[in-house]
Amino acid sequence: MKLYTCDPAPNAQRLALFLTYKGIELDTTQVDLANGEQLGDAYRAINPYCTVPALILDDGTLFTEVVGMATYLDQIFPDKPLMGTDPVQRAQVMQWDHRIFMMMTSPTADILRNSKENWKDRAIPGPLNIPQLPDLVQRGRDRLTAFYPIMEAHLAENAYVAGDSVTFADIDLFTACGFCRWVKQGIPDECTHMQAWYDKVSAELVG
Repeated sequence: MKLYTCDPAPNAQRLALFLTYKGIELDTTQVDLANGEQLGDAYRAINPYCTVPALILDDGTLFTEVVGMATYLDQIFPDKPLMGTDPVQRAQVMQWDHRIFMMMTSPTADILRNSKENWKDRAIPGPLNIPQLPDLVQRGRDRLTAFYPIMEAHLAENAYVAGDSVTFADIDLFTACGFCRWVKQGIPDECTHMQAWYDKVSAELVG
């Protein structure tokens, strides 16, 4: 297998935490996003979606979405499962992954990519040049503000996001919380259960 990634990028961090927790080592090449390497012909030939990370299997199969990579790798390397251990937990992990992406990661990306000069005409990752829409900045902040109480209420009654041990849903929420700090929308002070969860999971994932 061959992994193409860029360590500072949020999606790359999701996979990196997954790999580290499970003790998986992959042949890895860094892609220079800051200088637009992902848009060059060489990388487009590897991943036409122009995103990172990208995982290529030995038979040439390409994975470009982190949740797909995690699903595959969790089965190939079954020790310390992160995608759920039974049908209910697996469904819960996928449900929360989707919810966190839609209600935290996506709004944060909207704030960042529609407000910063260095993302002019790059409002959406990928091969297309998409103009910024400044109205999406406030909408993104409103969506984040609405989601934090939902997550706080859930973590007030649950030790982890999906089940009674750390899963990929916790990795996704942990990474999303860090990404939110890029736009100064970190965990609100009143979300004490969420902060306690964050500290606990940080110790488990990062040490």
